[in-house]
Amino acid sequence: MGHDFDSDIFSKERITLAGAEESIVRGGRHLFSLLPQAFDGIRQIGVVGWGSQGPAQAQNLRDSLADTGIRVKIGLRAGSSSLDAAKAAGFTEADGTLGEMYDVIAESDLILLLISDAAQAQLYKKIFAAIKPGATLGLSHGFLLGHLRNEGTDFPDNINVIGVCPKGMGPSVRRLYEQGKEVNGAGINASFAVHQDINGRATNYALGWAVGLGAPFAFMTTLESEYKSDIFGERGILLGAVHGIIESLYRRYRDQGMSETDAFIHSAESITGPISKIISRDGIKAVYESLDAGGKATFEQAYIATYTPAMDIIYEIYDDVACGNEIRSVVASGRRHARFPMGRIDGTRPWQVGVEVRASRNEDAIPLNPFTAGVYCATMMAQIDVLMENGHPFSEIVNESVIECVDSLNPYMHFRGVAHMVDNCSTTARLGARKWAPRFDYNLTQQAYVAIDSGEKGDDNLIQNFVKHKVHGVLAVCGDLRPPVDISVVA
Repeated sequence: MGHDFDSDIFSKERITLAGAEESIVRGGRHLFSLLPQAFDGIRQIGVVGWGSQGPAQAQNLRDSLADTGIRVKIGLRAGSSSLDAAKAAGFTEADGTLGEMYDVIAESDLILLLISDAAQAQLYKKIFAAIKPGATLGLSHGFLLGHLRNEGTDFPDNINVIGVCPKGMGPSVRRLYEQGKEVNGAGINASFAVHQDINGRATNYALGWAVGLGAPFAFMTTLESEYKSDIFGERGILLGAVHGIIESLYRRYRDQGMSETDAFIHSAESITGPISKIISRDGIKAVYESLDAGGKATFEQAYIATYTPAMDIIYEIYDDVACGNEIRSVVASGRRHARFPMGRIDGTRPWQVGVEVRASRNEDAIPLNPFTAGVYCATMMAQIDVLMENGHPFSEIVNESVIECVDSLNPYMHFRGVAHMVDNCSTTARLGARKWAPRFDYNLTQQAYVAIDSGEKGDDNLIQNFVKHKVHGVLAVCGDLRPPVDISVVA
């Protein structure tokens, strides 16, 4: 189900997604003049942490709030390795925009807690003790709520608690904001949540935060719904599933006689190139419709064989996130990292071949492989169906399962590689991809491809369900809200 809200500052717009009405706020630079009203009572925004989201959000808000008198200040632990990077971005002790983490928390009216999930789980008691009564705690992920529930505790009752969750990695948030200086509306969509409102201003604070980040549109969710869909999504099609899909397809194509280069092109390049571009512009069904008769038959065979084995893993992921097990796993892993640091996963042969392919890439020559498309689209649709069955609003479903893939993550994967992307995401995302990617690989290799090679007859109803699925209409509506430019990825 969707969620509704009221704001006396930002105009609410109603959209209909598959028969259900949802409310959004459409962003844009013309709204920046409203930010001082939205942030009424806030003199300082403390951005705590300098990981993936911290640099982007701090710089975007600083730029959006220029000349308003509202200060954006970075809070880092003493001796942080990120101090030089923050200073290079223009935040310094001398001008009062850089300070020690707990000092910044204590003096800020709005605290954006953007340190890692594991650090939040470890430090939340000390953080809560430092927040002054009446302040607002802002989260860009609902992980901390899930951890608090596992611990049998809650947020302090004398603060606002809100969330603004960009549907893309930090560099995307910054890069599209910069592009938006030339094209109004460029940016990364965001969900927002009001978990605790003690002064009646929390909704305006959340919407102001989203607008200030440059979100083309913001849709309402809850922190619970957000962490379930987000942690689940990055283990699924956003990161874990696409990694496992490509490794399985690369081996399959090599076994069928393709060269290393062709096997990579027909698996990874096809997904992050033409398949993603078609989905981004015209939706998932457009991939199928772009194929000739032979291609459609191949797509159908791969789709039918893949859907159920993929759904099996995706449902398990959702269950593990919903019951708190996946959050416990992340926290426990954090305790082991001093002894067992996470290694990189981009050293195996497919990803090394990818380095060579990208160095001599002919973008126009990348094929849309129909078998690859069938496997990828079936997994994406299975993820959509799991979120639908668990009651998530369509705005959240398509952002977490489609839009974030094709408009934020996949362009970076195309630029630097899927494994590189995994290795440079948040710790929570990296752990999830490492844990679940092999499960997708195994299920596809051991079940889907075996069924195809043995001539097993699949369920043709799956294709009819796909063609008629209500998500296609949802994506058409969301397509009208799409940023007007593609992300321009830079080194």
